[in-house]
Amino acid sequence: MKKASMILDKDYQVSRIDKRIYGSFIEHLGRAVYGGIYEPGHPEADEKGFRKDVMAAVKKLGVPIVRYPGGNFVSGFNWEDSVGPIEQRPKRLDLAWFTTETNEVGLHEFFDWTQKADSELMYAINLGTRGPENARDIVEYANHKGGSKFSDMRIANGRKDPFNIKLWCLGNEMDGPWQMGHKTGYEYGRTANEAAKIMKWVDPTIELVACGSSNTEMPTFGSYELEMLEECYENIDYVSLHRYYGNPTQDTPGFLARSMDMDEFIHTVASICDAVKGKKHSKKQLNLSFDEWNVWYHSNEQDQEIWKQDKWNRALPLLEDIYNFEDALLVGSMLMTLIRNADRVKIACLAQLVNVIAPIMTRNGGGCWAQTTYYPFMHASLYGRGTALQALVSSPVYDCADYEGVPYIDSAAVLHDDGSVTVFCVNRDMKEDYELSIDLRSFGDLKFAEHILLHHDDVKAVNTEDEPDNVIPTAGPGGKIDSGKAEIRIPALSWNVIRFI
Repeated sequence: MKKASMILDKDYQVSRIDKRIYGSFIEHLGRAVYGGIYEPGHPEADEKGFRKDVMAAVKKLGVPIVRYPGGNFVSGFNWEDSVGPIEQRPKRLDLAWFTTETNEVGLHEFFDWTQKADSELMYAINLGTRGPENARDIVEYANHKGGSKFSDMRIANGRKDPFNIKLWCLGNEMDGPWQMGHKTGYEYGRTANEAAKIMKWVDPTIELVACGSSNTEMPTFGSYELEMLEECYENIDYVSLHRYYGNPTQDTPGFLARSMDMDEFIHTVASICDAVKGKKHSKKQLNLSFDEWNVWYHSNEQDQEIWKQDKWNRALPLLEDIYNFEDALLVGSMLMTLIRNADRVKIACLAQLVNVIAPIMTRNGGGCWAQTTYYPFMHASLYGRGTALQALVSSPVYDCADYEGVPYIDSAAVLHDDGSVTVFCVNRDMKEDYELSIDLRSFGDLKFAEHILLHHDDVKAVNTEDEPDNVIPTAGPGGKIDSGKAEIRIPALSWNVIRFI
């Protein structure tokens, strides 16, 4: 058996982990809303039309925030369409996804859904086809107590108390030419700055996320952030990052190394923020919101066929990736990357939550089941609260097409408030088990509590409505701990949660 080692010390800490890194995202796209969380007439629908089986699956994930209503969708969205009597709301062509938006579910309904899900709303505003004035108006509608045009409109629409939405996205992917209202870094920075000023004049307690580059492959990546931050640094609180990965060449070792790109992306954007901070002689540190991240590639060809045959209909089954076991392993590594960067990444949103590149799938009129990626996300959300530790890890490495020196053992560790410790670990080796030695002597008399394992012999194995338990967590082989030194067996190609109490 191959060997790897980890040294942990209670005083070697990265940062307190913001629980919001376990957030998610629901966009008015595909069947995320209609046929996902909301399906009136379904046997599991509640009195408002929201599916109770989906709600139960969401609550098990412990999602603290949900970004809404987009995404690309938001750049052509008029928030006024989504409030007031449902039967009077307009139907609109959605130019982001070439469907028709009926606005049956809007701000009031979705806010109530987040409350039932024990979550909070992260609201995105339109800075594509609209501007600062509309941004001011929606904050007034949502957060002002009353006695003004838009707060009184909210009250007339049945909500006396303010929503008190605290986290707002200033548009979405504004550097992308696919975006309605696409802007240069300078143009967006000026717009975001003016929107930020007046939004905070309405409610000084809110926090704002400005759009960074859509991904690292954008030709303007880096320069866009610099131009944007030159204009709005002092009035925003976070910069967004978005990243998706795929495996179209079926190169499993290379695919599982993609989290190294995510780590470099985080460090680069943090460095750009700090460069602007230095140039402006500012005392304010900007942190990061990784508010779209996931695996996304399985459904690309399918989506093109759907658009050819069924353009402009409601709730088309778009972006319905069926995730396999290797996807779950990369999702686990991406979660550990967020944990290891908890000093700068304070918000993150798995994109998305239901049906659309999601851990939860449904069938219209039918069942609800968890995809393979559901489980690493659930484990990280449940056991990844506390303080991220600086883990000194020694592991054999491998090279692949895009990366050199990829550790076979990818890991992160969390110290909990009660003194217990959780170690997360992915074994990227497709053939070999590892003996992982963990030095825990600084934590006192810890005992081995649990080893949770996610493994399947077939990297392409999936869960379906008929076979929802094909890839599910089981008890791992575990190990022993003696005098603060643990030895744990980590099976080949596996996601592991190792708990010490």
